[in-house]
Amino acid sequence: MDVTALAEAATDREPGTGLAAVAALRALLEELEAMHVSNARAQGWSWEQIADALGVRRQSAHRKHARRTGR
Repeated sequence: MDVTALAEAATDREPGTGLAAVAALRALLEELEAMHVSNARAQGWSWEQIADALGVRRQSAHRKHARRTGR
């Protein structure tokens, strides 16, 4: 399902359809975040810069992504 279809399904009044779409969007969001954090680290961004961009604390960003980025 593409992102537009997921967004539409997320507003469906049928709870099963809406919740499944929310779960799929959450998984997509996590994948996108991990990809962009890895890219930022590869370009020399600090954990503080990444955290600021994500609107979280530095420790939270590091804890969540450090193993994935290998740094």
